[in-house]
Amino acid sequence: MRFGVLGTGHWATVTQAAALATHPSATLAGVWGRSADKAKDLASRYGVPAYADVDELFNEVDAVAIALPPDVQAPLAVRAARAGKHLLLDKPVALAPAAADEVVAAAEAAGVATVVFFTNRFVPSIERFLSTNAELGGWYAAHGTMYTSIFRPGNPYAGSAWRKQHGGLWDLGPHALSVILPLLGPVIDLSAAEGPRDTAHLLLRHENGAASTLSLTIDAAPDASSFGFAYFGEHGATTLPAWDANQVEAFGSAVDAVMEAAATGTPHACDAKFGARVTHILAAAEQARTTSTIVPV
Repeated sequence: MRFGVLGTGHWATVTQAAALATHPSATLAGVWGRSADKAKDLASRYGVPAYADVDELFNEVDAVAIALPPDVQAPLAVRAARAGKHLLLDKPVALAPAAADEVVAAAEAAGVATVVFFTNRFVPSIERFLSTNAELGGWYAAHGTMYTSIFRPGNPYAGSAWRKQHGGLWDLGPHALSVILPLLGPVIDLSAAEGPRDTAHLLLRHENGAASTLSLTIDAAPDASSFGFAYFGEHGATTLPAWDANQVEAFGSAVDAVMEAAATGTPHACDAKFGARVTHILAAAEQARTTSTIVPV
């Protein structure tokens, strides 16, 4: 399968293009970016063409891997789907539920495969953990903490305008939800509160009676970084395991997933529909923390 990369930033360079360039069954066939010069630099690094016109790139590929801000990604994903291209999307799919739903509708109408790269879900140790414990069942509570500090000199995401505006809720929230929903089930309503250093604290109620809490920020004090997920259920308590793959390897697994979904017609668990559900939850959380109300999802 021939992939085009949309985007020229750090993630596009060191993860997506790197994984596609070394993938045994996929081909990195071209690059498009909002900056023509950056697109040329990235393309030359991997010996592929740079395209000034995104539609010209669509004409030369079977699928696109998108590494762009979510509000830029969504309309381009719709265009790519309408051009018949399979979609390997980044998270969150969009910053508005309607925009995420439009991606889903366009992909379904075109009959193209979709996968959203929730990184944890393509790490073998994490996916085994979730699969085993989803089958076990009986989980009624979970707590996740994701405190990172990206706004420091030298951090590749320090200059990310959309992250500065939307914070950890939208940047880390998708990662957190991707490892909570498989065990506790769909969210029916939630409340949220703001904390110091743009921390978002969420209380989620799931349709089977389970409840979960999340604490998220990308502006933690440098020495207060923390990451962890704990789960509680009828069979005891457990925690999310450590990674056994790096980001490039995980993205390679996501490439495999898109190709398998395209070949079999069987949707992946992390398809655009799942990505849209996550966007709906995040939008409800944004409303909840600004209105101090319980918001249905």
